Amino acid sequence: MSVLTVYSKPDCHLCEEAMIVLRSLQSELVFTLVERDITDDEALHRAYFDRIPVVTLDGAELSHFFVDEALVRERLESRR
Repeated sequence: MSVLTVYSKPDCHLCEEAMIVLRSLQSELVFTLVERDITDDEALHRAYFDRIPVVTLDGAELSHFFVDEALVRERLESRR
């Protein structure tokens, strides 16, 4: 099963919007959704602090700042 990971932090409105979009896709597509708080890990914070939310699919970056729903859908459907 594919894993979508959202790197985020508390009180991030773009992160909240990304999670809403991705949760809505879960009603149509099969994947695991993981949210990682970059403030809990110094290495993640250094890597992503100025680009959150960052969305990865099985470890490969798909987007940052805004979720490209069409791209996420396309990539997930291609893995079926």
